[in-house]
Amino acid sequence: MRVELRQISKRFGAVQANDGISLTLQPGSIHGLLGENGAGKSTLAGILSGLVRRDTGTIELDGRPAILDTPARALAAGIGMLHQEPHDFPELTVLENFVAARPGPFLFAGKRKRESRDKLLELMRSFGFSLDPDERAGRLTMGERQQLELLGLLSLGVRTLILDEPTTGISSQQKESLFTALQQLAADGCSVLLVSHKLPDVQALCHRVSILRRGKLVGEAELPITSERLVEMMFGSAAAARPRKPATAVSEAEAVRLERPQAVRGRLRLQMKRFVARKGEIVGLCGLEGSGQSLLLELCAGLLPMREGRLRVGDVDLTGRPYRAFLRAGVAYVPADRVREGLIGGFSIEEHVALRSPARGFFLRTKEMTRAAEKAIETFRIRGTPQSRAEQLSGGNQQRTQLALLPPELSLLLMEHPTRGLDIESTQWVWQQLIARCQSGTAIVFASSDLDEVMTYSDRIIAFSGGHASRPIAASELTLDRLGRMIGGQLGDDEDEAARS
Repeated sequence: MRVELRQISKRFGAVQANDGISLTLQPGSIHGLLGENGAGKSTLAGILSGLVRRDTGTIELDGRPAILDTPARALAAGIGMLHQEPHDFPELTVLENFVAARPGPFLFAGKRKRESRDKLLELMRSFGFSLDPDERAGRLTMGERQQLELLGLLSLGVRTLILDEPTTGISSQQKESLFTALQQLAADGCSVLLVSHKLPDVQALCHRVSILRRGKLVGEAELPITSERLVEMMFGSAAAARPRKPATAVSEAEAVRLERPQAVRGRLRLQMKRFVARKGEIVGLCGLEGSGQSLLLELCAGLLPMREGRLRVGDVDLTGRPYRAFLRAGVAYVPADRVREGLIGGFSIEEHVALRSPARGFFLRTKEMTRAAEKAIETFRIRGTPQSRAEQLSGGNQQRTQLALLPPELSLLLMEHPTRGLDIESTQWVWQQLIARCQSGTAIVFASSDLDEVMTYSDRIIAFSGGHASRPIAASELTLDRLGRMIGGQLGDDEDEAARS
């Protein structure tokens, strides 16, 4: 389906998210949409998918004007969006989610159930996906939930597919399956809009790319094209090299120590002999999603109970203590899901900052709240206003807001996918802030699916596979090839010395 957007504009208060954008999605092609965080990519995707109403401009589908003011109308017109975060029902099974996505009464029995199962299995075979129809969606990995949502969209007859950062947080095998599926859809005449900040993904998949900067379309190009040229189009000049953390900043003093921790979630059991992170150190955790790294982070944050083992933060034994005790000990956790877990949907930046501030009686002082929010926006370079709601911010600005809410002094900072969905400039800025914290003595433990990020910023690295952990290895002693083999399960003797200091 040919999709034409003409002079699309959208404003949120003082922020001009889209400013007269025109572009065309051709049938049978994969079109990349690039730009720094806050450039207007997600807003434009939301307008096309019916989630956001445009202020001005027109949309034509195969030469005919279209009104796409709701997701239902967009789906009826053949346009569907695969979001960065799963849009499913975690407590329902794969098959129940598949049925819930389709029109008609939710009668999950008899002939309808058999037909739905057959349709699901047929689509899975077509795209090489392997999901258990009777497994709960909440037990699936991020990549598997993404596959489920994609199958649901295709069952509705979608001919234009929008994907928002689809390869973030999924395994390399799932990424390969997704790429194959998208290429197959394009070959079948569908049009695909890929919103991404990962230049290798765009170069591998896309036929054409459009670049947004501060809400405006600043360039388009046919692929292949060099990554250097793409970066220059996005930012006006090539991005600076990633800052490396000085190795001399690491202290011998321990920030956190776990002895023989055990934890279980669903079918996954985390078992380690020992885990230690020192003051001023960055420890990177990597592995296929659902391999145990998230369990370790939540254990250290006091969000997940240990079945066995001991946990100390500094000189304080926090084994079995409540979450508030971890906060008092200077432990902070920044989750990957920024809106659902890290921020509060519907709350403004001003309200978030007010919640963080010490209570001063029963009444909120509006002027003080506004001044504090303005200071946070200026200090952390958040693109928004004090009244901007969390869900209105781009991914990079949501992450900046989360960092603005952290206490100034921390013993231990735990982060899951700290730069997930961020552009190059925002990624560098986030790491500049984290490195500055390390240099003041904070220990940082982070999990990331970006192996280059793990190799670049970690002092030591731990690989996870099926709940087992390697021993921590200095980043300078590792190669991407060796790290990839470890993530694939070749932990070897490393597993016997799991996470020993």
